Amino acid sequence: MDGKEIPKKMLSLDPFSQWLGIEILECEVGKVTLGMTVRPEMLNSMGKAHGGITYSLADSCFGFTANTHGKYAVSIETSINHIEALEAGDYLIATCTLNETRNKVGFNIVEIYKGKTLVALFKGVVYRTNKNWE
Repeated sequence: MDGKEIPKKMLSLDPFSQWLGIEILECEVGKVTLGMTVRPEMLNSMGKAHGGITYSLADSCFGFTANTHGKYAVSIETSINHIEALEAGDYLIATCTLNETRNKVGFNIVEIYKGKTLVALFKGVVYRTNKNWE
């Protein structure tokens, strides 16, 4: 399967990412950009976006990107820095790039922006299996 098509297939099979309202803005092998809008039901008790929202957007972006190389890839370690609080109506853009690949392990960075403002930074390590996307 063409690596650029894998994120579309993954999104079609991912009810959680669909619930988030994620859309694929750009896709190439080793780089994916996603967008979504923060909705009122995604807010925490302080009226700000729950940290799990930006984490989930970044995690989907990371997973989609890691799989563009044609092998099933799964995360083995991730972390996020929340830099800016978000509110309902904020439109987020997440871009993941493949920074390094070592045999079966890949290292990725996801940057999440609201407009031109960096709001979160996510790091992930992925393990690539031997199973091909079909």
